[in-house]
Amino acid sequence: MHYFRLFHIIFVALRFGLDDFIHEHPPLRPLHRLIQILFFWRSKQQPRSVRLRLALEKLGPIFVKFGQVLSTRRDLLPPDVADELAKLQDQVPPVVFAEVQTTIETAFGLPLDQVYSQFDEMAIASASVAQVHFANLLNGKPVAVKVLRPNIAKVINQDISLLQSLAWFVQAVSSEGKRLKPQEIVEEFARHTQHELDLTLEAANCSQLARNFTDKRLLIPEVYWDYCRKEVMTMQRMHGTPVSQIDVLRAKGIDITKLAHDGVEIFFTQVFRDGFFHADMHPGNIQVADDGPDKGKYIALDFGIMGNLNDTDKYYLARNFLAFFNRDYRDVAVAHIESGWVPKDTNVDELETSIRAICEPIFNKPLKDISFGRTLLSLFLMSRRFGVVIQPQLVMLQKTLLNIEGLGRDLDPNIDLWQTAKPFLKRWMSEQIGWRSVAKSLKKELPFIAKNAPHMPRLVHQFLTQQTQSERDNPLREQLDMLIQTQQQQARWQKRLTWIILLLVMLQISAYLIFYIWS
Repeated sequence: MHYFRLFHIIFVALRFGLDDFIHEHPPLRPLHRLIQILFFWRSKQQPRSVRLRLALEKLGPIFVKFGQVLSTRRDLLPPDVADELAKLQDQVPPVVFAEVQTTIETAFGLPLDQVYSQFDEMAIASASVAQVHFANLLNGKPVAVKVLRPNIAKVINQDISLLQSLAWFVQAVSSEGKRLKPQEIVEEFARHTQHELDLTLEAANCSQLARNFTDKRLLIPEVYWDYCRKEVMTMQRMHGTPVSQIDVLRAKGIDITKLAHDGVEIFFTQVFRDGFFHADMHPGNIQVADDGPDKGKYIALDFGIMGNLNDTDKYYLARNFLAFFNRDYRDVAVAHIESGWVPKDTNVDELETSIRAICEPIFNKPLKDISFGRTLLSLFLMSRRFGVVIQPQLVMLQKTLLNIEGLGRDLDPNIDLWQTAKPFLKRWMSEQIGWRSVAKSLKKELPFIAKNAPHMPRLVHQFLTQQTQSERDNPLREQLDMLIQTQQQQARWQKRLTWIILLLVMLQISAYLIFYIWS
């Protein structure tokens, strides 16, 4: 069935005249002329940027999200296209209020006026999967209510099925399939997209992010759980100015340069400190508090897509970043090999040389002076040459990094993204591999050690006895007379080893207790 969806996508693209975007490429001009002849009846009075936006809206949420990602990279797009795609961030045409009301009443099993005392029929924001309305709870508290679009799951599942089929085809016929892992990437994307279809999961993400930022560097709305269902999420109403309205922020006295630097540090804090980050940070999901004690702080909205990183990924990413900051390109190459991102037999010297050729031209440059397109092409060619294996778990991070770089470019073109992040990453690495990490681990493991220390000698003795018995029962070993002496010696060493382990455990407990008292 999803192949009909493919034909529909092609038809919509041709109907809205998106073939105009290939006219600038000489090899594709004959195809463009043929399409012009076959679809002579089309009306293309609107600019191509408007037609592109309308086509993406017509095709549904997956394509709208693609447009949202593109809209954050104004350096890669013509200005007219970037301006038009920016409307996809929160200005997608909303569904009619009657359908919103039906969704809410079905979700709660109550009339709308028994859930909210007041509900604005006009959506304050509308995106690909859901739209937001202002309302008041029965106690009069002002809230923002996010409501899923009707039947949105069906459309998304169709598109994901299509992507899965295309990914399977690419992986089956392409020599690059094994390296690029298109099926795993689509599965990772599908997993995050499915989370957007259950607003209770988004509410949980929102609460988790708020717990991570209790210091209020990043403002997160409070979730009202009694008013949340799978199709409806009710949260604190936040007041701020969209981060894309830079002139308005300046007029309100916001320090734009500081805002850009704060945004970089908040992002790296989410990634490396917490391993849990907002993975949909386009300007439509970010506001800035413009008055009161929180003036100048970021406000995060829309928590449907969140990324996760394990400790191993965080370590190798931070190591790569720091090596880059220090221009230690050999360590960048070694880290790629040790992490398994490139084959183990990769020539370190050649990889180091290639990385240096890519990184040196952009080192210590502000964002405005970096040709991102050229850098991206160089990275792609290097990836093919050295067989860089795509890491599906990092796809969301790479997407978010594109958002962050685009946001930083808009706020302060003179910002050096990497040098801004360097102090934070050096501090984080110190905590991971320095004495702070050892102390933190000791303190974390103290309850387990204290509980199990009295049983250690007996457990060690039992383990060694079982090992000896299993070796004795092995018929192959029974045939080897030379092991008889070894077993006798092992019996004598068991007692010594037990006392040695007991002594080490007691020393470790003493160290834990001293650290615990000091802390």
